[in-house]
Amino acid sequence: MLRGKKWRAKLKYSSNVYCGNIQSVLLSISTATLTKSQKKWRVACIVIYVSLSLVKRNVSKNRKLDPQLLNALPSPSSPHRVLEIDPVSSYLHEVADNRGLYAKIDQRKLTEMVKNKNLDELRMFGGTKALAELLKTDMENGVHGDEEDLSKRRMAFGSNTYQKPPPKGLIHFVVEAFRDTTILILLACAALSLAFGIREHGAREGWYEGGSIFVAVFLVVAVSAASNFRQERQFDKLSKISNDIKIDVVREGRRQKVSIFDAVVGDVVFLNIGDQVPADGVFIDGHSFQVDESSMTGESDYVEVNSMHNPFLLSGSKVADGYSRMLVISVGMNTAWGEMMSSITSDSNEQTPLQERLNTLTSSIGKVGLAVASLVLAVMLIRYFTGNTEDENGVREFNGTDQDLNDIFNSVLRIISAAVTIVVVAIPEGLPLAVTLTLAYSMKRMMADQAMVRKLSACETMGSATVICTDKTGTLTLNQMKVTKFCIGHEETGQDVSRVIAQDILTLHQGVAFNTTGSIYKPKSGSVVEYSGSPTEKAILCWAVQDLGMDIDKLKQDYTILHVETFNSEKKRSGVLIRNNADNTNYVHWKGAAEMVLAMCSYYYETTGETKSMGKETRSQFEKIIQGMAASSLRCIAFAYKQVEPEESKSNEDDKTTTSESLSEHDLTLLGIVGIKDPCRPGARKAIQSCRVAGVEVKMITGDNVFTAKAIAAECGILDYNQQVASGEVIEGVEFRNYTPEERMLKVDGIRVMARSSPLDKLLMVQCLKQKGHVVAVTGDGTNDAPALKEADVGLSMGIQGTEVAKESSDIVILDDDFSSVATVLRWGRCVYNNIQKFIQFQLTVNVAALVINFIAAVSAGDVPLTAVQLLWVNLIMDTLGALALATERPTDELMHNPPVGRTEPLITNIMWRNLLAQSLYQIIILLTFQFRGRSIFNVDEQFVMVEFLKKFADTVRLSLAQWGICIAIAALTWPIGWIMKFVPVTKKPFLNGNRTTARNNITRKKLPPKT
Repeated sequence: MLRGKKWRAKLKYSSNVYCGNIQSVLLSISTATLTKSQKKWRVACIVIYVSLSLVKRNVSKNRKLDPQLLNALPSPSSPHRVLEIDPVSSYLHEVADNRGLYAKIDQRKLTEMVKNKNLDELRMFGGTKALAELLKTDMENGVHGDEEDLSKRRMAFGSNTYQKPPPKGLIHFVVEAFRDTTILILLACAALSLAFGIREHGAREGWYEGGSIFVAVFLVVAVSAASNFRQERQFDKLSKISNDIKIDVVREGRRQKVSIFDAVVGDVVFLNIGDQVPADGVFIDGHSFQVDESSMTGESDYVEVNSMHNPFLLSGSKVADGYSRMLVISVGMNTAWGEMMSSITSDSNEQTPLQERLNTLTSSIGKVGLAVASLVLAVMLIRYFTGNTEDENGVREFNGTDQDLNDIFNSVLRIISAAVTIVVVAIPEGLPLAVTLTLAYSMKRMMADQAMVRKLSACETMGSATVICTDKTGTLTLNQMKVTKFCIGHEETGQDVSRVIAQDILTLHQGVAFNTTGSIYKPKSGSVVEYSGSPTEKAILCWAVQDLGMDIDKLKQDYTILHVETFNSEKKRSGVLIRNNADNTNYVHWKGAAEMVLAMCSYYYETTGETKSMGKETRSQFEKIIQGMAASSLRCIAFAYKQVEPEESKSNEDDKTTTSESLSEHDLTLLGIVGIKDPCRPGARKAIQSCRVAGVEVKMITGDNVFTAKAIAAECGILDYNQQVASGEVIEGVEFRNYTPEERMLKVDGIRVMARSSPLDKLLMVQCLKQKGHVVAVTGDGTNDAPALKEADVGLSMGIQGTEVAKESSDIVILDDDFSSVATVLRWGRCVYNNIQKFIQFQLTVNVAALVINFIAAVSAGDVPLTAVQLLWVNLIMDTLGALALATERPTDELMHNPPVGRTEPLITNIMWRNLLAQSLYQIIILLTFQFRGRSIFNVDEQFVMVEFLKKFADTVRLSLAQWGICIAIAALTWPIGWIMKFVPVTKKPFLNGNRTTARNNITRKKLPPKT
């Protein structure tokens, strides 16, 4: 039991900490049965505490007592109870550390409060405002933001980073390479060759062949491991770039974008639809705010966040609706998201469809090699034991009588070694390495070309794309918006609007200032005003300040926001309910797509300030004004308002995040219409033209009205200026949505522009196109675009304007939001496939020639001309230098003149078979000639590749300059042979693949004839 002196000390300290918050302290009181002798002392302690609190004036006179507090106090009829006050604050502790001003803050308690969503603890502490004061944060202007303040916060609470598992080292990839089936087969062959060589020739001479195979295999493993290790590091680098999200914070009163890794405890963060919650924190204020916590809890339902019932925000959640401000409480490893992410290891060993097909091809070729080797082994053994083979002196090797067992064993070992050599020849171990090199190089170059690949398979699939569905704003246009026209009534005003229009119409200031997700920052130094928000919001705010003379600071003092309806992609408008603090009058303001807002209006303002009723003829005149603006490629935004009675705007003033009634949408007064210009990107028209030449159709899907959409589409080259738009080429989303499934399938190919579309319309179009057999690429930047991005064969999100939800749903992020980069991705997709096909043709030509030569020589002469060592070294050169040369070729313009490659089209096309067989036949003829007449032609015992240096190691001898000249001349003849073979026609039906062509192949071939 605590003594009186101790109690007074503790109560005094606690009252200082809590600033006299009686309710907060008493809620932390636990009870136990009082003995009679303790009753008076306990009551005295409570009186002392209450007196201290009242002196400090921290008890609000009109605050209602909490029911929990009333329940905690004893009733007159109940027995007396012991009231034990918890030792000081559960949030503060005295620790002698180096955390400076924040040394007494118990970070663990705050962290647990948010993780557990403990609302009672938050209320007991005093709410969000008390937390902000404790963290030295101004809820309006944020933290100080200077380097010293940020450093102290990071030192006290940690940085917003998490500990990642150590990356895989080079040794890991070496071990992984040794697990490859091809490598294991080669190692077995090397062991057998080594054993046979030592058995036949002794340890001094017999180790050359087996040892050289081991060396070649180790080199292949080293190159493969180094390549995979480099790719792993590249993936790690891309992951860091991908995770470096930009967030909006306010520091020293200035709203600014910072890296998510730079967020600190105490930061005030702005959150909008599609944003990722950067840290654990509490809700400050906002409207219609909902988050998706499925990444943390697994629950798919959205969670509503507000100040009364659920003010907690968890790191890693995604904003599903509305907007808000949050106070950061915990960062990095102190959040559940940080703990979870630190335990996840990124896997860069994703197998793309092309890699899987190549693995299947390699396995099939290996089986062919094993079959041929088995046949050779059987033929050679039969020839030997039937006495049809002779040694170097012309003596029969096996006569059946008086035969030394050692000679028989050595001969059999030599025959088995020849069969092993054929297996070595057959396996194209360089194919997986070539794919790895190609994909790694392509990803690196695409990053330089403003495209960040999130999924490797997208590199290949993009080369097969037949349709690209693209957004307009920011992708085909510059996203640099500016208000160029303003209409009041039926009149268009010029610059300095505030002097032309009546003072009454400056009610428009309220609609601009409060019905926005943007903000204005005026530096104290008097430098240029800074605007933040979406490009549309910034354009309107800039116009209102510069042309209308809007003073946003004064407006915020004069009016209070009661309720907000955030922008909706279906309704395409947003609304706000505000109250005039002077006379308590309430106003509803709407802003949005001009024709949508116009439909809600019954009155309109003239420039004189006179309000007039809007009849049918007047409404038609406004519609023509909107169409005229839209035909000039302007985005039309209308403003309307209405004064409402208090009962119409009934809302819960204690919780401004929700309301029982929606804002009034009828009998509004039209304030004006603005036209916003967003110029087309300079390279958009050329990029679209290159896509069309490549057999790829480009469709524009936009939320703008049909006239703006047509104007931009014509400017960008999607529609032709000089041609009449055919019926069905330009439609609105509602029309497409109302088609029957059969009508959609019939008309979807002919649609080139879809205006006033919703995310559902985009998803429907993607599904229809895929059902028609197209390979579809889709661009998107909003949260609602996520379903279409996931549904598409290749999802392309925007790196600048794209939300985090859109990026995570995509396969490739276009870093500069430019359609030209989309066309570049298409080129790279085709380049990847083309480079792989080049390497397949290159390697299989050599493999086929070597396999046939060894088979013929083994069956006819009983020995193989090319040893396993020689063939392995040839393959090694191909796998490294050859793969590096072919895998790193950049895309050419010729690729964009070919039709798209079907995703299920055979890897080895008829053209490749033609070239491969022609070159292989030439090499077989030359090498067989050298095999049986080489000694007389070159006057040497043996000659092979690597003749200059390896000698005994590779069983070769050096050649003279003349002999080298002959070899080079013979090799050079492959060029004219290849050129001549291009004129040999090939059939369209795939060789050795039956009828594997798909509907996609048929679609693309209708557009462009195949090249031969």
